[in-house]
Amino acid sequence: MKRREWIVGLVGLAVLAGLFVYEQHVHPFDWRVFLEQFAKAHWRNAAAGVACIYVGYILRAVRWAWLMRPTKRVSSLSLLGTQVMGFTAVALIGRIADPVRPYLVAKKTQVPVSVQIAVYVVERLFDAGSMAILFFTAILLSPAGTLPHQEVFNKVAQGGLIATIAGGLFLVAVRLAGKAVATLCERSLAPFSRKLARGIGEKILAFHAGLDTLRTPADFAAALAISLTMWCLITFAYVEGVSAFLPTGQAATNLLGRCLALMAGGGVASSLQLPVIGWFTQIAALQVMLGPLFGMTAETAMACAATLLAITFLSIAPIGLLWAQFEHISLRQVTKESESGTDGQQPAAAANEAVTP
Repeated sequence: MKRREWIVGLVGLAVLAGLFVYEQHVHPFDWRVFLEQFAKAHWRNAAAGVACIYVGYILRAVRWAWLMRPTKRVSSLSLLGTQVMGFTAVALIGRIADPVRPYLVAKKTQVPVSVQIAVYVVERLFDAGSMAILFFTAILLSPAGTLPHQEVFNKVAQGGLIATIAGGLFLVAVRLAGKAVATLCERSLAPFSRKLARGIGEKILAFHAGLDTLRTPADFAAALAISLTMWCLITFAYVEGVSAFLPTGQAATNLLGRCLALMAGGGVASSLQLPVIGWFTQIAALQVMLGPLFGMTAETAMACAATLLAITFLSIAPIGLLWAQFEHISLRQVTKESESGTDGQQPAAAANEAVTP
């Protein structure tokens, strides 16, 4: 899978490079103007965006501790370092480092990795659901004509909202009768592909194990409230990042809806995050959207895209690296260990091996 991701990433980068060269030939890119955009930017807005992202990491630690409550009660702030270092690993090493967070939490709390993977699954479900709720609500409430191709956005929002509700109902069914749902899906898909049926059944059981962290409706409501608050902060970070490159006194119409559309596109671009290469593919994807969404020139859009990447994705890296040094943890080594040590068999021993002397 790692090799396949590298191939896809390199092909994507080559395509983007080709498009850039073609665009440079048709509409020459002025690098001097590009650099001038940074001098003209409103850096107070960018700083406010970084602050929102930092508070979001605190909320991630609070949510993880909350989801762990049925297994073990831990202090929310005691997990802050695991979140910061985990996302630093993803920013620098790529999506292959996603298991680092549950792996580090397992070491920190002495709770098996399998439990942390279940928490991670639920966390990602809440992230997807919260983002969907914010995006689809903002798009549907946007005044007519405030978004390019408004009718397309509205149709996507309506379909997405229906899909989100259906997904929520499916998760409720999995929570209440996970084994029965897994068996039903396996039997339904078995005539087409036994391997596919077995794989989906195993994933449903994994979801069921993760959803066991939500014992009561109050647990669900609290986790959803934390998630929505966190994603509101991330949205505000995008708003501030874009505002930093808008002329003083000029606000884009329906700035919130446009920034949510930008977030959704950026999220798709970051799904295959490779070391360093992924930064440029994400900047390119954001630049392509910033033009039609906010009427920015190519130079301004690229400067804004690079700043958004720094605010929302890379700003945590310096703190994460310092934190890892303080705790004598090698992020590269812990990434390798987490790839083979997330089966829950010997989490403590494997985690200790990832810590440098």
